[in-house]
Amino acid sequence: MGWRAAVLTLFPEMFPGPLAHSLAGRALQSAVWSLQTVNIRDFATDRHRTVDDTPFGGGAGMVLRPDVVDAAIASTTDDRPLVFLTPRGRPLTQRDVRRYAGGSGVILLCGRYEGVDQRVIDARHMEEVSIGDYVLSGGELAALVLLDAAVRLLPGVMGASDSAAEESFSHRLLEYPHYTRPAAWEGRRVPDVLLSGHHAAVAAWRQAEAERVTRERRPDLWDTHRSATCAAPVASPATAP
Repeated sequence: MGWRAAVLTLFPEMFPGPLAHSLAGRALQSAVWSLQTVNIRDFATDRHRTVDDTPFGGGAGMVLRPDVVDAAIASTTDDRPLVFLTPRGRPLTQRDVRRYAGGSGVILLCGRYEGVDQRVIDARHMEEVSIGDYVLSGGELAALVLLDAAVRLLPGVMGASDSAAEESFSHRLLEYPHYTRPAAWEGRRVPDVLLSGHHAAVAAWRQAEAERVTRERRPDLWDTHRSATCAAPVASPATAP
């Protein structure tokens, strides 16, 4: 049956968008995964197809109604995680992506306007997830990001089996620099170790570079990596019988 994604949105025409191309697109055509779009506006009950209203307590903007959103969710809900994409959510991590990819699929709710009525968020036990500390016009672009990150981890989607294992965040480190031909370009040479053919030396260089880049660019990740490394149990030396 494949991995199943459902997206609840006011703009279903935004999907599959870039997901129809490259790795995700080929996997979609091959039924490795499927994508269902649900138009939230289809569940409005008045003749104007109203999905939002003014916030209680006053303030700017409009809020998506809980009854309309809940009806849209009810049309597709099952045991898949229900994720509301919102700037106030917890940051999306590679660990989250692996969890979503390892299940049967995911249901994504794309917010618009000022947000979604908190009562339906609580009633449906939604996971609130953010892709970064900035504000978008809606959750659709965030949904595309999450889906692309998850789909590429599905079995058979990526060509090289170890590619995902060596990428940024896979081991709490950013990825090391990459080089290809020509060996010399504009007066800049590829590091000699990468031309040595010495696999152990190459692996050590890549590990050191990953640590350097993470330490310089993401001290938060570096601290997490150091803490996890220090907390790892040390194997006891083998004793003779």
